[in-house]
Amino acid sequence: MKKLKHSALILVLALCAMLPAPAQAPNSNPLGLDGTCYALYKEAEKQIGKAGFTPANELFRQAAIEKKDDKAMVLYYVEILKDLVARPGTEDSEVDAARENVKRIAEEKKLKYYFYQSYKLSQEYYTQRGEAYHAMLLMQEMQQYAILDGDPYGLWNSSKYLADMYIRQNDYISAKPHIVSAIQLYNTTDDLSIKAESPTRLYCDLADTYPIASDSVRINVAAAMAGAKSRMDTLRGRYYRLRLAALDEDDANYERLRALCMKDPEFAKISPDAELFFSLIDATRDGSILQREEDIFKLSTVREMKVIANLCENKGYKDFAFGVEKMLVNYMEGVISDTNLSRISELDVSMGKAALNAELVTKEQQLSRISYILAILMGVILVAVLVFSVIHINQLKKSKEKDAKQIAELKEANEKVRLADAAKTRFVQNMSHEVRTPLNAIVGFSQLLSLPDGSLSPEEKDEFAGHIVNNTKMLTMLLDDILNASAMDSGKYRITYEDGEKNFMCESAISSAEHRLQPGVKMYYDPEDPAPFTFRTDPRRVQQIIINLLTNSCKHTVEGEIRLSSSLTENPGYVTFSVTDTGSGVPADQAEKIFERFTKLNEFVQGTGLGLSICRDIASRMGAKVFLDTTHKGPGARFVFMVPIHPEER
Repeated sequence: MKKLKHSALILVLALCAMLPAPAQAPNSNPLGLDGTCYALYKEAEKQIGKAGFTPANELFRQAAIEKKDDKAMVLYYVEILKDLVARPGTEDSEVDAARENVKRIAEEKKLKYYFYQSYKLSQEYYTQRGEAYHAMLLMQEMQQYAILDGDPYGLWNSSKYLADMYIRQNDYISAKPHIVSAIQLYNTTDDLSIKAESPTRLYCDLADTYPIASDSVRINVAAAMAGAKSRMDTLRGRYYRLRLAALDEDDANYERLRALCMKDPEFAKISPDAELFFSLIDATRDGSILQREEDIFKLSTVREMKVIANLCENKGYKDFAFGVEKMLVNYMEGVISDTNLSRISELDVSMGKAALNAELVTKEQQLSRISYILAILMGVILVAVLVFSVIHINQLKKSKEKDAKQIAELKEANEKVRLADAAKTRFVQNMSHEVRTPLNAIVGFSQLLSLPDGSLSPEEKDEFAGHIVNNTKMLTMLLDDILNASAMDSGKYRITYEDGEKNFMCESAISSAEHRLQPGVKMYYDPEDPAPFTFRTDPRRVQQIIINLLTNSCKHTVEGEIRLSSSLTENPGYVTFSVTDTGSGVPADQAEKIFERFTKLNEFVQGTGLGLSICRDIASRMGAKVFLDTTHKGPGARFVFMVPIHPEER
């Protein structure tokens, strides 16, 4: 026995030499963020789970953008995930979506630490909800990523958490390889994030995978004590040494360690049933344990139950100890059965959710088809009503026997139908003309290009091809207007928020619209402040509206210039874009009418009459404003587009 203890001591000293020095005290900004960003980050941390979190975290995000602090930008998304985990009533889908956002931005910014932290936080959420199997699947997924990346921090955490989950289910066999993997990694890595943590819990857990009071247990408990970095580590080591002292019948050491443990208020976190456990140890000494068989199974951990059974065997109560061990086997079978049932239940829930989502998608597709069919039927019905109304009116005029009241009611109904039909008729007539013009040009120039070789010079071919391209773009614009209007009416038009930079959006819009300029007209971008400014919006929709306004000016400006400008001060809280031209202008009394569908002040100008209407529809969905500036003095017109800097995302 002495030789074994001597060997164990030598091994412990060797293990101690492999352990890292204690971590240095953290500095005032341990994350290495910009000073302003760190102050706002700490404020957002305080608000996690509270009503003030969202505005506090938004301020943090703005600072991260302004300071161009990549780590702060990643932490903004990490804070959202932390808040969801802490907030009651959070849905699984919200946590999963937030985790994917953190993973995406962490990979984008090459900060893989936070990629794995998103899994740790998600695991905490599912563990709190009692969905241990779901949490375990997440940790296994995290481990697979870590293996593919060769990332020590990801391997360390996934091994630790998988081991802990198996231990909670009293499955020490499955836990052991994960514990061993984590300890080996700790002893061989140079990763400071891993070295800053403590191996004590891992050594204690590894000790629990070996037979009670074996030399392997003693070696790992000694290693746990040697690697302690906190009061909790020391307390955990004392508890394991206390169990060994009880098994060795070292009463003096047992009583000393017991007094130290019971005096510490944190001890309940390590042994929730400490008082019952110690009273059962005492009962093995005086023989009263034989009457307390049921109390043994009130202990919350199987290892404490086995300590009592082992003590009984040492005291000579072999039959009693055998009976306890037998009951422990039955108990463990029940625990394993309950665990499997829990896993099956979680799988059933997951499959149920998947089936429900599939059913919802199917129903949505069915609803879309039904809506399409109903739209066609409504069109047919409308035409039928119109025909019927005209016939019925003629019959009423010819018949003197009809009641005057019925005639009046029918005229009123017919008037409503006529107004609706008039709008559609104007649109059809307008579109017939608008589409025919570019089509005729495309067909005509295509026929010229098809003439035999030698009929046209290369310059003429290039000119005719250019005409075909321009008219094709014009036809595409007309069709885009119709499709956008249709999307608005069907409710399928979506606003997608992301970060957008004002100068980039304006310059892109200029590039898209300048080919529509009439000869001799200049178009340029004149920002109030040329410095970049990024804000939360839908960049594609902002560009679409600006391009529509520029295109509108191109149609009505035959000489002079078109100026696109941007301002942050003209309307505080908004980015104000404006398009000013030297064209034909718009009468003040028509300032609102031009935003109605199918309205064109000049019927000889190409277009559907939908462009400005679409601009206003998109703007209203973004919480923005678009209007004609009736205070503008001078030639032409000035259109204003105000976009909120802090939109209410829907």
